[in-house]
Amino acid sequence: MSGKSKILGGYVCAPYLHDHDSIELKDHWVTSKNIESLYFVTATFSDDSKPYFLTSSNHYILAKFKDPEKVIKEILAHPTGKPSFLFKIANSIFDRPLTEKTNFVSIYYLEYGDSQSDLRDVSTHIAGREKVYRAGFGNMTLLSKESPKFAFPYSDHIIMLEISSDKSHQSDNKYCEQTRRDICRKGIIMNNLVSLSILETMK
Repeated sequence: MSGKSKILGGYVCAPYLHDHDSIELKDHWVTSKNIESLYFVTATFSDDSKPYFLTSSNHYILAKFKDPEKVIKEILAHPTGKPSFLFKIANSIFDRPLTEKTNFVSIYYLEYGDSQSDLRDVSTHIAGREKVYRAGFGNMTLLSKESPKFAFPYSDHIIMLEISSDKSHQSDNKYCEQTRRDICRKGIIMNNLVSLSILETMK
């Protein structure tokens, strides 16, 4: 996943704690030109990733941004006791027209995913999944007051899938899990990091 000079944007998950800082950040992002989309989501961390993020939250504001540096400054200006997750897109796989509403976002990581052939295989398979309307490779940055006890070792091998659907979140999760299993059958170790069920669209 080589970095490019062109900024492709990405996603940020900021914990929503119903306090002053959370509400102020949400209100700012609703009007920000840097934020393309804004959602209230429930996060489900996988059993594999939970040990690395013990202070994670259940509810987040999920924002799709254009410029990560602006988002980082805004989050650091509204600190919470729980970490925020910044997922920067380094290489876009595709970006299709939206057919249904954005219903689900699933974040994965590759354990050994830095070979070009692996990335091509993953891209080819995901391109055949019609409910995935946006996908990209990228990296993750943890924004937190305190450094985690154990650093997440796969931060540079992130895959982001955005699902367009009118189905239940459970159905979309199964769809993503089937996608993951199909890729694993090719000998590529792809694991779920966190699944984000969209409860409300705020922008």
